Amino acid sequence: METTKLELLSENTKQSAQLFENAKKVIPGGVTANIKYIAPHPIIMEKGKGSKLYDVDKNEYIDYLLCYGALILGHGYPSVFEAAMGQMKEAGTTIFGTPHRLETVMAEKLISLYPGIEMVRFTNSGLEATLLAIRTAMAYTGKQKLAKFEGHYHGGYDQVLLSVNPEVEQAGDAVIPNAVPESQGIPDYYVENTVILPFNDLASTEKILRARAHEISSIIMEPIQGGFIPADQEFITGLRALTEELGILLIFDEVKTGFRLSLGGAQKKYGIKPDLTALGKVLGGGFPVGAIGGKKEIMQISAPDRGRDILTAGAENKNKNDALFHSGTYNGHPTILASGLATIEVLEREGTMEALFFNTRSLRNQLEDVYKRYDIPMQTVGEGSIFNIILSKSRIKNYRDMGKADTTLRKKLDYELLKLGVYTKPLNRYSMSVVHTEEDITRTVEAHEKAIKIVQK
Repeated sequence: METTKLELLSENTKQSAQLFENAKKVIPGGVTANIKYIAPHPIIMEKGKGSKLYDVDKNEYIDYLLCYGALILGHGYPSVFEAAMGQMKEAGTTIFGTPHRLETVMAEKLISLYPGIEMVRFTNSGLEATLLAIRTAMAYTGKQKLAKFEGHYHGGYDQVLLSVNPEVEQAGDAVIPNAVPESQGIPDYYVENTVILPFNDLASTEKILRARAHEISSIIMEPIQGGFIPADQEFITGLRALTEELGILLIFDEVKTGFRLSLGGAQKKYGIKPDLTALGKVLGGGFPVGAIGGKKEIMQISAPDRGRDILTAGAENKNKNDALFHSGTYNGHPTILASGLATIEVLEREGTMEALFFNTRSLRNQLEDVYKRYDIPMQTVGEGSIFNIILSKSRIKNYRDMGKADTTLRKKLDYELLKLGVYTKPLNRYSMSVVHTEEDITRTVEAHEKAIKIVQK
């Protein structure tokens, strides 16, 4: 086993391999999140600066993972650091545990940017934001079932950890997909009470929704599946009209797409107003954050003056069933909101988003040209500042279409790219930052060409 591992490892990541072995003695699987695992071992990072990561073996990488898209300004952006440190110094504490001014400032900013947001509540992660959005929808509509799309990911909790990347033989008919658990420990209750829909198939989605509208509280969706497969305009426009007709709330999970397709996310790009929106990642400026926003009449259901205080013994509990409970010690953390506001301020500067999208398109075009020269079927799929490399010429519209891609070749190339100093988790999407340079793009394209030559040999 150990010999096989060493044969797979690059000679340049021996320290990472050793630290991983040490980690496995005290951390299950050696990682604190399953997505951080890379076989035969993850690369252990020590430092980040700008568009670069540096591992414990002192190797440099151009970073396209960017903490799964969260670091749109790259690593260590000066004004974000200054905002975080300045806030703590000025406040004299890391957190108040009470309301504070920045909560209102950030809420007003989000309301100004996102068409579907009229009021805001903060959470500590995008996962928590989607969870709260689902609870809010159920409380508001009085209906108990949730609908989600096959292939869409909304966090690692029971209610939505279904049919994210199921085996096709378990997934059922493409037009009426099965609910397939993606983890051990998920109760049958959620399998039975979650309706799975086919993404980018309006006719089939409509048929399911019309039959079950009386029990579905909401649909939660990634407007860009996995951060890179866009909803067709006709599909998403039709879905919005259909949910309004049937009394089903539409939740946009914009954790990945918030600030990456436009300052107002996917909803601004598509011209769609969802009933509720979940945000995270970019919003925190590199710190853990989440937010839920939506229509005022829906959001007001969580106002504490409507119902009881369940955490205070002896508190008055009149109208105890009128309010939705939502709490969290670190919700709206002042340091995080200061960093998030500093990030948004940079993105709002004239020309910043345009330059980011231009560089993203430049990298995509050059990569497509390289693969074409080597007769490898390839397309880049994505919107705004995120995309993925799909080794297939077939149109990719949903999870099942990804089965047409050559993931074996893609994985081989990704491992060679790691050795050549281009970092993303194998098979993962690419996220661009405002600090990626023309030199970074050139080096990345050259690395892809080298990787192709190595693999083709």
